[in-house]
Amino acid sequence: MKNLFLLALAFSCVGILASAQNFQKQAPQGFDVLKKEIPHGKIDSIQYPSKTVGTVRKALIYTPPGFNKSKKYPVLYLLHGIGGDEKEWYKNGTPQIILDNLYSEGKIAPMIVVLPNGRAMKDDRATGNIMAKDKVEAFATFEKDLLNDLIPFVEKKFPVKKDRENRAIAGLSMGGGQTLNFGLGNIDKFAWVGGFSSAPNTKEPQQLLPNPKKALDLKLLWISCGDADGLMSFSKRTSDYLNQNKIPHIFYIEPGGHDFKVWKNDLYIFSQLIFKPVDKTTFSDFTVYGTPAESNIRNAQFPQILSNGKAIFRVKAPEAQRVQIDLGKKYDLKKELDGVWTATTDSLSEGFHYYSLLIDNVPVADPSSKTFYGMGRYASGVEVPFSGDEYYALRDVPHGDIRIQNFFSKVTNSWRRVFIYTPPSYDKNLSESYPVLYILHGGGEDESGWATQGKTNLILDNLIADGKAKPMVIVMPDANIGPAGLGSFGARNLQMFEKELKESVIPFTENQFRVKKDAANRALAGLSMGGIYTLYTGVHNSEMFSSLGVFSSGWMLPLLQNVADNEYKILNENPSKFNSNIKNFWISMGGKEDIAYKNCQIMIKKLDELGIKYSYSEYPGGHTWPVWRNNLYQFAQLLFK
Repeated sequence: MKNLFLLALAFSCVGILASAQNFQKQAPQGFDVLKKEIPHGKIDSIQYPSKTVGTVRKALIYTPPGFNKSKKYPVLYLLHGIGGDEKEWYKNGTPQIILDNLYSEGKIAPMIVVLPNGRAMKDDRATGNIMAKDKVEAFATFEKDLLNDLIPFVEKKFPVKKDRENRAIAGLSMGGGQTLNFGLGNIDKFAWVGGFSSAPNTKEPQQLLPNPKKALDLKLLWISCGDADGLMSFSKRTSDYLNQNKIPHIFYIEPGGHDFKVWKNDLYIFSQLIFKPVDKTTFSDFTVYGTPAESNIRNAQFPQILSNGKAIFRVKAPEAQRVQIDLGKKYDLKKELDGVWTATTDSLSEGFHYYSLLIDNVPVADPSSKTFYGMGRYASGVEVPFSGDEYYALRDVPHGDIRIQNFFSKVTNSWRRVFIYTPPSYDKNLSESYPVLYILHGGGEDESGWATQGKTNLILDNLIADGKAKPMVIVMPDANIGPAGLGSFGARNLQMFEKELKESVIPFTENQFRVKKDAANRALAGLSMGGIYTLYTGVHNSEMFSSLGVFSSGWMLPLLQNVADNEYKILNENPSKFNSNIKNFWISMGGKEDIAYKNCQIMIKKLDELGIKYSYSEYPGGHTWPVWRNNLYQFAQLLFK
């Protein structure tokens, strides 16, 4: 007895230490192979009376090596899938072998594992039509059977600890859905919850956790899925909801589909984390793969985004000598035996990033990514989600349209293209006219920028649905006019764009769309280069607009010193006119790391000297689309009120 006690104590101490260390993110070869030379646990069949079902029900129970009835153990309830029963894990998942091997290596805490039949009905066999309504409903009924019948029976007949801190629940597929439904619905009963490849029976996140903060009481919330599993969306939507509400959890994505190769690996990792101290700050590291970026083409698995913001790239180029990813910082990829090159980046900031592949120093677009016009050409892009991105999420609200129109420009004597957002009510309220915002892209981009990279339609759809912004038309013209490169910032280009906006873009909009034609219902904004165009046009034509938005911009010095001096002269001659005309002069920056920050600070200091009224805002992120999306979100709420 003394030796058994010391052995158990050693296992417990080693397990606690192991939890604080980095261990393998995937089960090693042989983890599920029977080892005759080590101590073994035991699996028995039990029967318990179920008042819920009105019959005696069966379950399996695993007791660990060195099981001692005088000692009390924590207990894990391990649930099967829709086509299985209490023997599914035993037959296909060999939990007794996996756990025995982990015990022999001192990697898990001694525990009892209960394998019930999650189909709570009198004939609970996995026969006939397993998708029949009554059989599916029986999986939901099992919650009562588990809480009111099985758990009390186990706690009466076996030496288990009866507090929630020593009670865990996990399951695969249908059982994974049950796990999340029951575990998150009964946080007072379970402290450890693990959903493996959770199936469509998983409740919507808002139903699972109407009060998300309750989940902070969990010791561990684990959600896992194979990267090729068609049910990934059910796990991801739950993880996304948890991220939005800042609930610590592990979202473990691993190679594989919807099968026991994945679930055995899940049990191997999950069992090492439960019933011992867990450092929640390390949760983002517990994954093998990430989720495909939303900017990928259909069915492309890479790039993938990890929960810590890192990106995994995989590129097949068997004949290449060197492959890099250029994200501003260049990353060297490592060549594998199959000719696939791989790399994992540092943590990337939230939102959208342009990137290029460099194949033997030749920049090319990644065939796995959608293409975006930026960097002066079509480039690849990767979208990094973050917990605050719901303001441009695709929500169940009325949606407006993005329309692409061609118009003839008298200034350039050529056909030009413009993107136009119309609000959800535009085609319904045919007698209504709308205010209009003209918004300009940055250098190296074009008229598609605000519609694609900027997510203008989603931002406005959500703002209008929430009553935070007035319905408006948004016109996104092509600001590329005249010489390219640094010349696009010169006085000639500024004059040409001002002329085209006044003589072509605005007249076209007011002739073709139901928009209000007075200054009170007209606004102008732009980012970076577009911000300079906004400044120039707005200062010269303040009587045409009621609001100006300047995002990540300011006069480029010394390149535009003469232009800036002339603008300040105009403002100085009649500052009251500008202040009276422009009700909202909104200037924003992406923090000190924004490349336009210094020029902007010089500009607003001069505006202060001239007595020009403006409001100033900063949103961290530098000179990037995440900043400009947020700028539009904030600016649109100020307009036409």
